[in-house]
Amino acid sequence: MFVDKAKVYVKGGDGGDGLVAFRREKYVPEGGPAGGDGGKGGDVIFRVDEGLRTLMDFRYQRHFKAKRGEKGRNKSQHGAGAEDMIVRIPPGTVLIDDDTGEVIADLTRHGQQVVVAKGGRGGRGNIRFATPNNPAPELAEHGEEGQERYVVMELKVMADVGLVGFPSVGKSTLLSVVSGARPKIGAYHFTTITPNLGVVEVAEGRSFVMADLPGLIEGAHEGVGLGHEFLRHVERTRVIIHVVDMAGSEGRDPYEDWVKINDELKLYNATLAERPQIVAANKMDMPEAEDNLAEFREKVAKDRPDLEIMPISSLTRQGVQELLYRAADLLDQIPVEAALEEVPEITERKVYKLDKTEDNSFTITRDNEAYVVHSVKIERLLKRMQMNSHEAILKLARTMRHMGIDDELRKRGAVEGTIVRIGDFEFEFVEGSSYY
Repeated sequence: MFVDKAKVYVKGGDGGDGLVAFRREKYVPEGGPAGGDGGKGGDVIFRVDEGLRTLMDFRYQRHFKAKRGEKGRNKSQHGAGAEDMIVRIPPGTVLIDDDTGEVIADLTRHGQQVVVAKGGRGGRGNIRFATPNNPAPELAEHGEEGQERYVVMELKVMADVGLVGFPSVGKSTLLSVVSGARPKIGAYHFTTITPNLGVVEVAEGRSFVMADLPGLIEGAHEGVGLGHEFLRHVERTRVIIHVVDMAGSEGRDPYEDWVKINDELKLYNATLAERPQIVAANKMDMPEAEDNLAEFREKVAKDRPDLEIMPISSLTRQGVQELLYRAADLLDQIPVEAALEEVPEITERKVYKLDKTEDNSFTITRDNEAYVVHSVKIERLLKRMQMNSHEAILKLARTMRHMGIDDELRKRGAVEGTIVRIGDFEFEFVEGSSYY
């Protein structure tokens, strides 16, 4: 089964907690703090593996969580950092943040990788808080939480040549004739519902990958029919072979078919209209094909006099070899990088810069008799600090006083014994003291 879209949850590993410890060795008086830092959590890294062709594996495993870092140790030893989690993906995968809709990365070459979820930083041990005024701190931090997000993965088939056209014009038959691929073939619309890939070998050791893509109909750029499921893959191809049923076996006009398909390509992505295109005038072994071809050439000459039209028959293999040679010649003129650069999504990536300005803003609301403080800085501090020590509480009190939260609570009417709540942390307001 071919799977070309998946949504997964990724989470970087949490950092390890810092440790509160002291040296207690014989003949080492006043050994001092010796609690090490916690280790860094593992990153979640997506890496391209050219051996993969679909996103099938992500139908069964949708959660990827890296391991957390080890806790700090005594004797000033830091905890070990966790190993990164490597997730293998096929070439041509676009990674999109599900919440923002922005492209995280577009990975096309073997070995390319990107960090999708960063691991958290390890918490600091008490050796980091030692100062001349406080040489033996009983203070340490929790490890930072790892980054988490939902990621949408879209696979765009990496093929050199893409076969486009209306359903039942003979695309699958052509692929089966020129390669070892065995696509499902039938005389009804949408026989092909997923891309089929085949390696085409031309003489003199030349070869390329050809994709038989699902058939197009009017309105495909808006998602009608197989719509976007098809058009997503056309973007990757360097050369388009537009297969047209020149015999009009289903009662359609070959020229109108060609116009409609090109309109759909242009409406979906304007750069596709500039992609090198060869018209494969198929089914030339059938009656009326020659007359239709002459009329087709005459009409096309008005709009695209430079368009290459090559008559073929997939059934009798008439003109097929010449078509393959011409496609190989065009591919030699177009490097892979040039085709990828034309896809606009690849270059659309926002760069976020760290704002080092600390946010000291806060708000205070009333919840019955209690006062609730909302502050990003204080909430982050509570998450980081191990609040089971007297020194940690003192640090919280000093920070709140310097931010002006104490004064604001007094203005709002807080008195001795008033309950103050910050997140899940609750305490009593003590007037005239350096801590709560």
